[in-house]
Amino acid sequence: MSLFTIAWRSIQQRGLASLLTAISMALGVTLVVAVLSIHSVVSQSFRSNASLGYNMIVGAKGGKLQLTLNTVYYLSQPVENIPYTYYLEFLDAERRGQVQTEPGEVDATRDGEFASYASLAIPVCLGDYVGNFRSIGTTPEFFDKLAFGPEGKTKFEFAAGRNFQHHSEEHGFFEAVVGAVAAKELNIKLHDVIQPTHGDPETGHIHEEGFTVVGILAASGTPNDRAVFVNIEGFYLLEDHAKPVDGEAGHNHGEEETHAAEEACTDEECTDPAHDHSAHDHAGHEHCAHGPLPIAQREVTAILVRTSNPMVTPRMSNMINEGAEAQAVLPVREIFSLFDVIVQPIQTVLLALTAMICIVSGISILVSIYNSMSERRHEIAVMRALGAGRGTVMTIILLESVLLSVAGGAAGWLLAHTLMAIAGPAIAAQTGVSVHFFDIAPKEALLIPSLIFLAIACGLFPAISAYRTDVAKSLGV
Repeated sequence: MSLFTIAWRSIQQRGLASLLTAISMALGVTLVVAVLSIHSVVSQSFRSNASLGYNMIVGAKGGKLQLTLNTVYYLSQPVENIPYTYYLEFLDAERRGQVQTEPGEVDATRDGEFASYASLAIPVCLGDYVGNFRSIGTTPEFFDKLAFGPEGKTKFEFAAGRNFQHHSEEHGFFEAVVGAVAAKELNIKLHDVIQPTHGDPETGHIHEEGFTVVGILAASGTPNDRAVFVNIEGFYLLEDHAKPVDGEAGHNHGEEETHAAEEACTDEECTDPAHDHSAHDHAGHEHCAHGPLPIAQREVTAILVRTSNPMVTPRMSNMINEGAEAQAVLPVREIFSLFDVIVQPIQTVLLALTAMICIVSGISILVSIYNSMSERRHEIAVMRALGAGRGTVMTIILLESVLLSVAGGAAGWLLAHTLMAIAGPAIAAQTGVSVHFFDIAPKEALLIPSLIFLAIACGLFPAISAYRTDVAKSLGV
């Protein structure tokens, strides 16, 4: 009969105690594997979200981490705004001419100061909510030109509908795109009209103007799933979104006003930057009864910038930071800094706690085997009398400890990965990271050696006790 068979039968003789001991070890290992798997999911999510399609955020001076959290993850409070004219400095002459709303607002004969350094610049405006989800004012380029994913090559896709347009004949400037999670939780469908809340979602006032939902994003696993995107031109026309000029209230296109003429702009005139909108009545927004907000009354919360070449990024960043109006932040650096400063220590603490649980489970193995020694002294003495050496008896006790530990660990591993597989669809919907049963974290390879070492360490004391068993005394000779 092999030593493993003898050890296994000894475990069977103490069935209930052995089962409870193995279960305690299984629960400890389940927690360890869960922590390692969650850490793997979080790190993959961080790496995925670090490929944003842009490599620089330009915003008001202040905390770099706050600007990153606010712009990338739509967390924290919005930072201060910067002038829209600063955004124009990232555009070439042709693009500058396209965005001006009234003749002579900008110099469309020259490139912006940073135009040669930037291959893409997308404005972002924050401050409103739809339900508990952030409403972001931006341009169609956000979905047309940005990509995400580990290599930054995955384009945004629409589960339904299309991207919003700068101006459409049907909805004017008031079109919106809703992220997958936001659409699901708010039960938003295509062609619904949503009315953002200004400021705090609980205490702010609801805008009278509504945006028609023309697109719902497919799940991307990025923070954009939990946001609502509106045409920036419509965003500017909402109440309280126009910047006062020269200390006065300014011209707020979100309210009804009376102008010199009685007619509204035609669709062709409304989208023509050279058209003078002040000569028309802009009381409503349907079919672009509003004209675009003058540039002097516009501000942006941040600018998403993709530099033309990584080599120019440091120079461009220094130029922006040396100025008085804005700061440049490298979001990938801030994201990984956040990961190292917050996520890694939390994982270390959780692993330490779960390791302690496994150690306690190992001690329970020690107690279980040691408490059985008084009942087994006669059995051990018989084995010795039949020719078993002290080393053989000691090995059998250690094998019992190892079998209990490894069996409990295997059950815990199976339980943890089963739970992760069950939760996989929900995790993928929230983070975009697919989790399957056989997705194994690299550190899990250390589990079996660690469990064997723990079992030997915990089984050593009762094994030594068995080693020292007095045969004559135990047999009553």
